[in-house]
Amino acid sequence: MTLLCGVDEAGRGPLAGPVFAAAVVLGPTAEIDGIADSKKLSAARRDALAPLIREQAQAWAIASASVAEIDSMNILQATMLAMFRAVSQLPPACLQRIVIDGTTVPRDLRPWAQQRGVVVVAQARADADVREVSAASILAKTARDAYMLDVHARYPQYAFDQHKGYGTAAHMAALGAHGPCPEHRRSFAPVAQWQLL
Repeated sequence: MTLLCGVDEAGRGPLAGPVFAAAVVLGPTAEIDGIADSKKLSAARRDALAPLIREQAQAWAIASASVAEIDSMNILQATMLAMFRAVSQLPPACLQRIVIDGTTVPRDLRPWAQQRGVVVVAQARADADVREVSAASILAKTARDAYMLDVHARYPQYAFDQHKGYGTAAHMAALGAHGPCPEHRRSFAPVAQWQLL
């Protein structure tokens, strides 16, 4: 049986906070009901599934790319970097085939995988169709949400606990009232118009 490693990200679209990625190898012994694309699950369901995935997965890792990295290299490349960081943390023995949600294989991951004899593919809608990728989406999303709660504690005026950095009307109103904080992505157009605090 080929071990499958699923990779997905969370946080490409928000105006603030890092982008997160997770890599998960469930293996043959994991028995977890209800795994699905994190976007189709409630926050409570994601929070219930995440510890089960961490407990039962054969291997898992979570990584991120910072706001500074997003602003310096663009969000796509920062996402690819976070994905590579997540995969590269896993034990080599667990890596036989890697499936990444989307249409792009991270540039650094392809030669890294080839050197290890690991097949790596990008697959659109893999977060909905591949169980390991769905599990990765859950770990990435819950890790990022937890990070944004910490950001909220530091900058409560933006209500990051409510929108997690996405460009909601409330978030845009807070940006207008307070300007951006250091966790805002200055390379994103809605933030770039404001002076950094």
